[in-house]
Formats: sequence, C-alpha cells, structure tokens
Amino acid sequence: MHSNKPTTPDSTRLTGWRKSSYSGASNGECLEVVDGHASIPVRDSKNRTGPAILFTAHGWSAFVAAVKSDSLNA
Repeated sequence: MHSNKPTTPDSTRLTGWRKSSYSGASNGECLEVVDGHASIPVRDSKNRTGPAILFTAHGWSAFVAAVKSDSLNA
C-alpha cells in the first residue's frame, strides 16, 4: 500500500483487519483497522467490502483525540 490517495475503494484487498480498541462498546459503532502499513487503513465494520480511509499516524492520533474529547460533535 504505497499510495498518496486518502482512501482505498476496496478494503477487502487488505488482510488482517481487527476491531479498533477505540470503537464504541456497542456493535453499531465499530471501526476496523489494519496494522503494518505506512498509512493506517480504517473501515466501517458494517461495510467490509466498502472503502477504507487511509490515515497518517499523526492523523489517526488526532482523530482519536478528537473523538475522545467529543470535539467532533458540533
């Protein structure tokens, strides 16, 4: 996965998906991530054949911090 694109259209091309430890406690708000890439692929666990967003390590950390601080809800 050596691309500058912020998404990958078919997340099934990647293997090793796991539920993010930052996902909500209910099964309705689950993110899945793949380790071991320069970018961090993230997808909706309810849409496993759909696209994945690719985060930089810094971008993923900033996103997680924003979720934890509830600053995404405007």
